[in-house]
Amino acid sequence: MEEALYDSRALLQFVGIDLAQEPVPEETTICRFLHLLEAHQLGEQLFARIGEYSARQGLQMSRGTIMDVTIIDAPSSTKNRTKERDPEMHQTKNGNQWYFDMKDYIGVDGQTKLIHSAAATAANVPDSQMLPDLLHGKKTWV
Repeated sequence: MEEALYDSRALLQFVGIDLAQEPVPEETTICRFLHLLEAHQLGEQLFARIGEYSARQGLQMSRGTIMDVTIIDAPSSTKNRTKERDPEMHQTKNGNQWYFDMKDYIGVDGQTKLIHSAAATAANVPDSQMLPDLLHGKKTWV
């Protein structure tokens, strides 16, 4: 996320950071914030609120979902609090390249292009296994 913020003016504007006045939060700060959201299950609540707001604004989901899967790269030395290899991180092969990481899944409405679902898993979880978690409503195509 830190790299993405430095690379994208649109992301900087979205999160409200002006590089002339403040730096981008470093990776550690972003991870602590993510863990805080996870610990209190706030990510799911925020996502649900955004969906409710979108529906009130007349943005309705169609009958199709676009599924995007992104590898979240992590250094091979990633450790958890007990200084052991993080059990959520696993190896996966993409092309001829091996990664030690997780996967990020996004479900996007086929018509409006609004994100309606998201999930993260270990890298070794098959993409097809996550499909039911990414569908929204009565889909007729993926």
